[in-house]
Amino acid sequence: MSLKSFWNKVRYVRGSDLLSVLKLFAAVPYAVLLRKRRPHIWLICELRMEARDNGYWLYRYICNIYPSTDAVYVIDSRSPDYQKLTGLHGEIIEWGTIKHWAYYLAAEYNISSQKSGKPNAAVCYALEVSGIWKNTRVFLQHGVIHNDNEFLHYRNTKMRLFVCSAKPEFLYVSHHFGYPKGYVQYLGLARFDGLYNWQSERMILVMPTWRKTIANPAAFAKRMDSDDEFIRTRYYKAWQQFFEDPELDSFLKANDLKLLFYPHHDMQRFLHLFYTESERIIMADWRTCDVQDLLRRAMFLITDYSSVAMDFAYMYKPLLYYQFDADEFFNHQYKHGYFDYKRDGFGPVCETYSDVKRTLLKYAEQDFKNKETYLEKERAFFTLHDQDNCERNYQAIKALDNCLSQA
Repeated sequence: MSLKSFWNKVRYVRGSDLLSVLKLFAAVPYAVLLRKRRPHIWLICELRMEARDNGYWLYRYICNIYPSTDAVYVIDSRSPDYQKLTGLHGEIIEWGTIKHWAYYLAAEYNISSQKSGKPNAAVCYALEVSGIWKNTRVFLQHGVIHNDNEFLHYRNTKMRLFVCSAKPEFLYVSHHFGYPKGYVQYLGLARFDGLYNWQSERMILVMPTWRKTIANPAAFAKRMDSDDEFIRTRYYKAWQQFFEDPELDSFLKANDLKLLFYPHHDMQRFLHLFYTESERIIMADWRTCDVQDLLRRAMFLITDYSSVAMDFAYMYKPLLYYQFDADEFFNHQYKHGYFDYKRDGFGPVCETYSDVKRTLLKYAEQDFKNKETYLEKERAFFTLHDQDNCERNYQAIKALDNCLSQA
């Protein structure tokens, strides 16, 4: 790796990260002993406070089906999801501790649904991507990639196994993200195993994604901290319009519907600024609401660019995209990839709030039945559609044993 590339990683290590560096050095003797005693640790995690994504689903599967696998889950004990893990067979350790660093150094596989899933993202990536520290990392994915996410290119991750869950996504990542042959595999998201036997309620789920200009999840990024500044954004004004509209409230009452607003995890700190007088509208807090549970329960989804649309489409449910700021989004956040929302999307694209209301009325007239046009797209997109996603992920990781021994 070039000195310039190494510096691009090191410059994201902040003064506050120095404590993590000290923990790293303190963990080395423990890690050496741990690796001798337990040479095949699978260290699994998601975000610090969560156990609800692909990491959790794979960990739970391993604990139930392959209990002899030395699986360890990392989470903050203050997490609302912590109790979900305590009844499982595997080991749980505290996030960010010296013990976490030791397991990170000793693990045969570091497995996460998040690129940042490690004791300290800035420090670890400075070591990993520079080649100073060589370990085997598995990226279970957080969602279905459909844009050109440059931060996930091989030169920026050096991940050994990159999981894809749709055929077009697999082809695009394989050809454009720079991974060596065999590193990208079409296996399906582990959490997709839970998207069966659902029963919809009369609920519209509104779930927009984050905005880089407001709440960049990267640890080193500048964040918008002023409430006054946030309520002046296009994002706030566009979604708040839903909650102040008496016509929408009347529509919900007439059709016996609830509308639940669940912004992206990184936008949740602004949730208290949204308000409504409608008894039919609910502001959903991430601490008490599980995304996958909401997706199973909702009968219709409104999103913008979020990959949760893919989970919803996997269940063949109807949705629409509200893209009021497409110019800004693709200029500042993501580059266009293989997926064109108007051509390939699983629902109509609306650019104004009036379009959203007209589209909702049309779907309500058909009792929110999905259209055959979109069903055909969904079947073609998800050629893997079963409950074997966790098993494929597990076997692909196991197969790395042979790949690494032959390298």
